[in-house]
Amino acid sequence: MNDGAYLYILRCADGSYYVGTTRSTLEIRIAQHNDGTFGGYTQARRPVELVFSQWFDRVTDAIENERKIKKWSRAKKQASIRGDIAALQELSRRKTLHPSRRPPIAGSSG
Repeated sequence: MNDGAYLYILRCADGSYYVGTTRSTLEIRIAQHNDGTFGGYTQARRPVELVFSQWFDRVTDAIENERKIKKWSRAKKQASIRGDIAALQELSRRKTLHPSRRPPIAGSSG
């Protein structure tokens, strides 16, 4: 484990998900969450359970993916945890057209 890090997702006791990164071993990090070593989100939602992890050779890549996944819907996180690529792709599709791609409104000049 040189310059890399793990991206991980925990399922909390209340059923919510926590996404984080660590350069230490996953066993140590999960134990720290369950021991209450960290304040914050998981403190009041223990015990937590590891449901997903991925190793990145560069810590910056792990952090970039953590930030991306934190913005995902619960359904997208669950599809990723299951490894359901088809569902993940479907959930990633834009539900509405971007404003620049919408057809002009009838009667407008724009």
